[in-house]
Amino acid sequence: MHDDRVTRFREQWDAVRIVRNVPYTLFTFGDTDLPYALVLEPDDDSADAGLVRGQITISRPKIITPGPDRPEFDGFFDEDDAAATLMMARGVKIPRLRFANTSRDEEPVGSDVETLLARVVDRLEDEDEDRVAVLSAPRPLAGTALVRYAVEKAIESTPGNIGDLRDRGLLP
Repeated sequence: MHDDRVTRFREQWDAVRIVRNVPYTLFTFGDTDLPYALVLEPDDDSADAGLVRGQITISRPKIITPGPDRPEFDGFFDEDDAAATLMMARGVKIPRLRFANTSRDEEPVGSDVETLLARVVDRLEDEDEDRVAVLSAPRPLAGTALVRYAVEKAIESTPGNIGDLRDRGLLP
């Protein structure tokens, strides 16, 4: 049963796409905002794709206290942070950060997923907007897509953040 959950989680994780990443990493000190456009795939062939715009704010702890060394996820799922819990149970190390998602309501869009993705990416390129990521996921996996994007950004940022800490004399 445990392996079935892990397999199902892996399938869900792989079902989401980061179509357009941004070239920036997390700030070493302070909060980082990660704006996004999430294209939701229809539940069936008769439905249209949807678009959700939002922002993930990643905050480092202001005061380090003893206690569970686990990240916080707010605004990603309707229920408990099952994806994060399963990742940590499987040995995935996520920094002790606070991940907060705020998003607008879904906009129904009358086109297929690939057309909508191309249109969103083209518009961002035309506007020279290089801070907005574009993600795509089946509608039920919207929270998983956002967690994946945020966690991958945190992991990608770690080497640079460690270098910044060393440069300031905070690490040997």
